[in-house]
Amino acid sequence: MLRPWKIVLSERISAQKDVPLYLQIVYALIHEIQDGRLQPGVYLPSSRELAKTLGVNRKTIVLAYDDLVAQGWLESQGTRGTMVAANLPGQPTKPEVRSSPPQKAEFRFNAVAAKPFVLSGTDSLTFDEGTPDYRLFPTEILARAYREAITRARRRNRMRYGDPRGSLLLRERIAEMLSAQRGVTAHPDNICITRGSQMGVSVAARVLLNPGDTVVMESLTYTPAADAFRAAGAKVLGVPLDGDGIDVEAVEQACRAHKVKAVFLTPHHQFPTTVALRPKRRLRLLELARQFGFAVIEDDYDHEYHFESQPLLPMASYAPDRVIYIGSLSKLTLPSLRIGYLVAPVDVIDAAATQIMTMDRQGNILTEEAVAELIDAGELRRHARKTGLIYAERRLSFAQSLRRHLGDEAVFDTPDGGLAFWVRFRDEAMLSRIQRGAVRADIRFAPPDSYAVPPAIEMGLRLGFASLTEGEADEALSRLRAASEG
Repeated sequence: MLRPWKIVLSERISAQKDVPLYLQIVYALIHEIQDGRLQPGVYLPSSRELAKTLGVNRKTIVLAYDDLVAQGWLESQGTRGTMVAANLPGQPTKPEVRSSPPQKAEFRFNAVAAKPFVLSGTDSLTFDEGTPDYRLFPTEILARAYREAITRARRRNRMRYGDPRGSLLLRERIAEMLSAQRGVTAHPDNICITRGSQMGVSVAARVLLNPGDTVVMESLTYTPAADAFRAAGAKVLGVPLDGDGIDVEAVEQACRAHKVKAVFLTPHHQFPTTVALRPKRRLRLLELARQFGFAVIEDDYDHEYHFESQPLLPMASYAPDRVIYIGSLSKLTLPSLRIGYLVAPVDVIDAAATQIMTMDRQGNILTEEAVAELIDAGELRRHARKTGLIYAERRLSFAQSLRRHLGDEAVFDTPDGGLAFWVRFRDEAMLSRIQRGAVRADIRFAPPDSYAVPPAIEMGLRLGFASLTEGEADEALSRLRAASEG
């Protein structure tokens, strides 16, 4: 039985008016119907309920309803109640759904330039920027983990407000994982749970930066991080990178010319190019951090997937006092679970928790403990092994499809790890044609300039392969080729 959330008539009803109360209610309800807020077929509140809401005698409501039934505005359905007449005079049988245009702000605010979003879930084939295939995740195991987490949280009284740093159980499991698999020694008090790696970057920016500070990034980079730094009032300075990672000499020059507060890196699989920062440059960068006093923000967003050799240890593993380490479990679980984490010295984590209190209070304790349950049961380890084999095959198949559809016109290296390719074009005009023809070819991807901060000049496409089956990837690349021929 469909009923409105609430009928608001009190502003039109007053005992001080000369018009009888029941007629005021009649006129007010007619106005609600004519204005479209009460649609044909909607049941009205009972006379007792509406009388209580309006603070009038129930007989007044009964009289108003009877009058409206007699006029044809309402229909009595006996014990089911009273509803707006299905066929009102001058009204269509199926009323059109009214939708107001989006409201514009009538006040000043800090506007930023809108950026395109590459969202899945459309009919178009989409190249994401390197996400896992959510279809491979065993949802029945996740459901069981949630049931265990709910039972445990209720038994231990953990459904109320808790630690803004996140579930202690999950922080303990992440500390164990980082120590065993990545050489990062961390106590649970060195860890703060976030809603994904982007929130981790934003919290780090709030903790570290003041207006006027300078942050150094690679000129091809993860630009949402640059946006977070600018939102904190910092200036973002891009420096070159090559096949061995960030140009550390350019970082030194930047430090001598500016007061650099932080250097942001994705050293394991550089975003978007996928190159790894070589050990010699890592050590030199940490020497510069000690010399000039800046923090290294290390975003290790997809450490789990490395296909050719043993992955390099995070920079945080040998300089925990200089590094804010940001990780995510989204690539192992599901992006929609929103589990990321910060690892840093205790005083930095305390400051991060204070920042979280101002924006989020705490995360979802049930989700966090469900993920801890998945780790405890070994499910994440098994899932990582299984999907790692699948993604390794998709990576090789994707490289073959790239060569078949784009031939020598595309320049790329098959990445050692990660879930995406960085593809450049010998002829820049071809990249422009692909952008122009994407809608016609029914293909979606992030635009090339979405990865660049000045003074970047190299352009390319970051094409995620892991979330597509081999057939889907081949079709997507075929459409990419078709877009270039328009």
